[in-house]
Amino acid sequence: MPVSATKALRVAVLADSDTRWKWGALTANRIAADDSPESDIRLDGYLLRGRATPTARQLTEVGVRADSLREVTAVEFLRAMGGDAAGEEPYDVLVLALVGGGVQAMLHGLGQAWKGRTRRPVVVTGYVGVVYEKLADGLLLRHGADLVLANSRQDAERFRAVYDGVGADASAVTEVALPFLGGASYTGEHEPCTVVFAAQPSVPENRRDRTYLLDRLVQHARRHPEREVLLKLRSRPGEHTTHLEELPYQRLAQKTDLPPNFRLVYGHMGDVLDRTDLLVTVSSTAALEALHRRIPTVVLTDLGVREELGNHHFVGSGCLASWDQLDAGHRPAADEEWVARQGVAADGGYATAFDQARERIAELLDRPGGLPPLAPYYTPATAPGYLPGILARHHLGPDGTPLPGAPAADREPGPVRQIVRRAARGAYRHGVQRVAPVIRRMGEL
Repeated sequence: MPVSATKALRVAVLADSDTRWKWGALTANRIAADDSPESDIRLDGYLLRGRATPTARQLTEVGVRADSLREVTAVEFLRAMGGDAAGEEPYDVLVLALVGGGVQAMLHGLGQAWKGRTRRPVVVTGYVGVVYEKLADGLLLRHGADLVLANSRQDAERFRAVYDGVGADASAVTEVALPFLGGASYTGEHEPCTVVFAAQPSVPENRRDRTYLLDRLVQHARRHPEREVLLKLRSRPGEHTTHLEELPYQRLAQKTDLPPNFRLVYGHMGDVLDRTDLLVTVSSTAALEALHRRIPTVVLTDLGVREELGNHHFVGSGCLASWDQLDAGHRPAADEEWVARQGVAADGGYATAFDQARERIAELLDRPGGLPPLAPYYTPATAPGYLPGILARHHLGPDGTPLPGAPAADREPGPVRQIVRRAARGAYRHGVQRVAPVIRRMGEL
């Protein structure tokens, strides 16, 4: 049954990028009802101000409904959650869709904001996709939430092992699935046959490897003029997503003679998968979306199978292959046991994937006497050389209270401040995408 059968569930989502907003908002909908990702809940979105704050276009592309959506600093958000902001009502559930350090800072800040309260929201956090790096670091930064969502059986086992291994409470680990899996199952080749390369902002990072991948994709289009070859991009130049992108494929493609059957596309990944016959990537979560639909999927080995690329996660999947093999007509067959362990079409269904999370939240909301204070593994006693720096990046002191001078406006910024902010973001992005690569190349001379 739904988490709340008598009233609309009030849920807040704090996100720091477009992909995390998508994950957080869809997760909120999934845990609120058992029959639809879009349920009758009150969903308020908060976008954490920073380098990757989504643009209006990115939010539109995500396509997730929210009853309210506003940009905040960390301190503004904590003030709202603490009940100091006028007109704020208590939430039932709070989803922290942030990078690990952001989750940890909010857990400590919320601990201070909720001190002495008899009722607080159930705090939920997790990962947007495949967890292929910084497993222990990321997990311990998320420890302290009431639910730490694992997107698969394999992840749940790994998460509990890390928590148990350091003596931290592992009861918060809850197995679910990626909330954006879905869409029609693949039934056969389209006309024309469509090959899609799912690009990633930071994998690979260097110009040589990104140019290589683009060249091989273009070569594939030339070898197969009867096919439509699409380069699926996450963001437009000047926009940021979860990871920094110093060398956008769009800029590399400007210097390439592209064949007529080759196109750059944006938009919702699900819409692109509707017409995909072969999904190719280095390690994008799009591979799991495609596998869920039974679309033939390839994880490239051309640049090696390496932890830094994330494609090592797909060892045993049956999906590893090279461009040479694809050019020769190879089509991979995914290993069913491996796929099931990833929470992808496990047991032939997806509707019950969030049942455990719903039951856990319902139990916590009905707990007599309310919920206990948040208790992260990292404290000033357990991590005195690490935690203060994480909190300071969000203008919080070692005890989680706002530092003097922390940015926290009581109203929307005026037009001059908005212009200055946009200019500052533009300068930052220009520095990341244009200046930084030049300086790096000069340093390598």
